Amino acid sequence: MTALEECHARGFLWKSMGMCNDAKHQVTLCLRAERLKRTAANREAAKVKREKVKKVWAEIDENS
Repeated sequence: MTALEECHARGFLWKSMGMCNDAKHQVTLCLRAERLKRTAANREAAKVKREKVKKVWAEIDENS
């Protein structure tokens, strides 16, 4: 992100001529990787929570 900010700080011509595209691409790849890790963690947490709720409902049905 720092490289992209530095490139953008060089001025309008650098941005308009596509000189910052490589830095932008690297930032995009990095953010995508972070998002995928976060999504996987959220999916796993939801799976655990779903199993817990399912177990509680099974106990409720069993005791009714």
